Amino acid sequence: MSRLAQTHGLTDVQQEIVSTVRDFVDKEIIPVATELEHRDEYPQQIVDGLKELGLFGLMIPEEYGGLGESLLTYALCVEEIARGWMSVSGIINTHFIVAYMLKQHGTQEQRDTFLPRMAAGEVRGAFSMSEPALGSDVSAITSKAVKDGDEYVLNGQKMWLTNGGTSTLVAVLVRSDEGHPEGTAPHKSMTTFLVEKEPGFGEVRPGLTIPGKIDKMGYKGVDTTELIMDGLRVPANRVLGGVTGRGFYQMMDGVEVGRVNVAARGCGVAQRAFELGVRYAQQRQTFGKQIAQHQAIQFKLAEMATKVEAAHAMMVNAARKKDSGERNDLEAGMAKYLASEYCKEVVEDAFRIHGGYGFSKEYEIERLYREAPMLLIGEGTAEIQKMIIGRRLLEEYRFQG
Repeated sequence: MSRLAQTHGLTDVQQEIVSTVRDFVDKEIIPVATELEHRDEYPQQIVDGLKELGLFGLMIPEEYGGLGESLLTYALCVEEIARGWMSVSGIINTHFIVAYMLKQHGTQEQRDTFLPRMAAGEVRGAFSMSEPALGSDVSAITSKAVKDGDEYVLNGQKMWLTNGGTSTLVAVLVRSDEGHPEGTAPHKSMTTFLVEKEPGFGEVRPGLTIPGKIDKMGYKGVDTTELIMDGLRVPANRVLGGVTGRGFYQMMDGVEVGRVNVAARGCGVAQRAFELGVRYAQQRQTFGKQIAQHQAIQFKLAEMATKVEAAHAMMVNAARKKDSGERNDLEAGMAKYLASEYCKEVVEDAFRIHGGYGFSKEYEIERLYREAPMLLIGEGTAEIQKMIIGRRLLEEYRFQG
């Protein structure tokens, strides 16, 4: 266990869970990650191993067969997994967000139906907000649901769906005008639907098509897809929470914990980049001594380690705040913003320490260099985080003049 990114005040159970995940990462993920990533291959064996460890039910309450753990425990596990290979943390994150939304907002029947199977890893979750034309502007969603008897008919195209192919349950955010008169604020006329489907690509159920994997610069292995709904019929009892018009709030609640997760990913990737950089600096020699003995490299290592430590502290603080039942959008936004920016910088410094070898696919840092940018845009861009932080600060520090 390294000196950096330690978390104080953990229970024995939390320490044991995090330690078990770290061992799994060191033995089962790090040795194969780069090879699988270069082939863009889904890490089925790794996923099966995480399933056996109970990771898919980590935050699902014990009454549904999960471990009933805190957001902090989950975030620390994500940090360890991202340290091994960030794509694997993405496979778990989307599943976890759907399970969290079900736990917080689902009807009793929805929780009873899905949570036990999600805890066992039998049902795998994905969630879908984004569309091809809207980017960060969620209020501009055009996908629609129209009531037809005891069902809704969904039409539209969704984008950037992590786990699009492998998932069997997708939480989809669409516009539903039913019960919401003309002129209703856009965010008040959105509904989350729980859509069950077969895993795979093509038409996975009548009216629902997953066209195929989007080819990406990094974040490979995990399938990122579009989702096309053309006359997709969903029963009314699959409206999350049983009431239309609550979808935006439900999704934002899910994304809030998702931002802690992205911060944890940034911490994990930065930690791995630091490990690679500090190790290589002690192996490579120039001008008759280890490059670690050159002050220029020591300065880099000092900055990298400080950033790893700072990002970890902010991520832990955001998770603990949510666990205490307090609002944490400010802390989650700050943690996500700082961790993703610092991650990019630490990875780049490790890349520079490797010199020409950093550009070679043979070295792990090449993979991290392609993965880090995703964190700058995933779960809301850095600019969106700053907007959220700025608005919240003006609420907190309102001038009474």
